[in-house]
Amino acid sequence: MPKLTSFFDFHLLLLFLVISAANASVVTSPISQRFKEAPQFYNSLNCPKIVGEGKDGLFLCSDEAVHVAMTLDSAYIRGSMAAILSVLQHSSCPQNIVFHFVASATANALLLRATISSTFPYLNFQVYAFDDSSVSRLISTSIRSALDCPLNYARSYLANILPSCVRRVVYLDSDLVLVDDISKLSATQLGDNSVLAAPEYCNANFTSYFTLKFWSNSTLSLTFVNRKACYFNTGVMVIDLDRWRHGDYTKKIEEWMEIQKRVRIYELGSLPPFLLVFAGNIVPVDHRWNQHGLGGDNFRGLCRDLHPGPVSLLHWSGKGKPWARLDANRPCPLDALWAPYDLLQTPYTLDS
Repeated sequence: MPKLTSFFDFHLLLLFLVISAANASVVTSPISQRFKEAPQFYNSLNCPKIVGEGKDGLFLCSDEAVHVAMTLDSAYIRGSMAAILSVLQHSSCPQNIVFHFVASATANALLLRATISSTFPYLNFQVYAFDDSSVSRLISTSIRSALDCPLNYARSYLANILPSCVRRVVYLDSDLVLVDDISKLSATQLGDNSVLAAPEYCNANFTSYFTLKFWSNSTLSLTFVNRKACYFNTGVMVIDLDRWRHGDYTKKIEEWMEIQKRVRIYELGSLPPFLLVFAGNIVPVDHRWNQHGLGGDNFRGLCRDLHPGPVSLLHWSGKGKPWARLDANRPCPLDALWAPYDLLQTPYTLDS
């Protein structure tokens, strides 16, 4: 149905322009990219049947569903599309996945929603508005400007943003692809007390994530006493939202951000507050679920190799993003593993 798709895209763009002109006080960021429609994926025969389907066929409160949370914006939407496709393609029960997209309240939610719907017509999803002002006052400048975007901190507010009936969620960054069934990750057991699970890296230099002012202040550094604190990447996490809400962990993270505003105790965006609250108290997940750092460091974004061992998820954390390097005709070798999930509609693509 290529003609209908083009007709829809034209009128969607027209509607966006009308809304923007009528409400000039709202900051919007139009999506200049067009995406191909992804194929539909179906459950295998042994998938559990989701009961209690609600409006539009969504089952937002089902514990049988796999709940996935991601942020959504125009700058990273190409990566988001690839990530969504990879999740669906490798899932044995893709129709049992519910996506929860968090977008800035100043973004054009109508356009973001329509872009997702036209690319994934059968996707179970919701879009939630994140009030940037709730965190903007707490953000300190970091070593890379992209890390200072308020939406980068939305992961700390998922328990407040998502419906209270959603009890567990897998949080994913937009610069990754899965090559394994996400239900395996979602099923991670959190034990009796842990709030989240993630691959942790205890051979990393943990002290480097905080400044000398932090380590020289005994009142602050004592937070890690009696904790085997290891680095973990917050781009892939399994979170028990019930326990998060009960423990008011958003407030705990905000308290560290307030300290950071008074005394600079770290340099790296939204990661250090998570480490301060959770490092040493998480359930470790196999490293295969976050082969991170493929985007290189935060300064130059140089090419990197995979870590030793099996791979279930590839994560281009760091400055270099695969779509940008491919467009610049300077890809890293591993960017070829991201390219098959790229749904960008290029001017040279022929409609079939």
